[in-house]
Amino acid sequence: MDLKSFRSLLFAAILGSGLAVSGCGALPVTLVSVLPVMVSGAGGGIAYTVTNVAYKTFSYPIDMVTESVHDALTKMQIAEEPMAEIEDGVEITGLTRKLTIYIDIEEITPSTTRVKVNAKRGTIMKDKATAKEILVQIDAALVKVSEETDIKG
Repeated sequence: MDLKSFRSLLFAAILGSGLAVSGCGALPVTLVSVLPVMVSGAGGGIAYTVTNVAYKTFSYPIDMVTESVHDALTKMQIAEEPMAEIEDGVEITGLTRKLTIYIDIEEITPSTTRVKVNAKRGTIMKDKATAKEILVQIDAALVKVSEETDIKG
């Protein structure tokens, strides 16, 4: 059984048992408990919001993460527009022939940073695979910078 079929079966089982036990009043509570299972990403610590925006929290300061975002986009040959300030961080917009990629980099603590990647194709379509790969490349760039810092230190 593949992951998609398993999730569908799990969703139906939880929803059905929740409704059977408590009637229609259990629907909101049941949906709240099922949604995290339905929207979680497939491994690698990458999660997705209900709107298919990929996100991951890194244990690095925002400056290191921002530098690694630039490195990842350069490696992937994704053109960047100038950064924009957002609440508690910055937004970087990347452009390809078919995608507009919005990357929000938000400081959680001085040593913890959350990155959200929204790879959009047109108005509605999302590209989860590209969003996930950008997060993987950011992680790889952070590991490389951290190893170089450890060697020099």
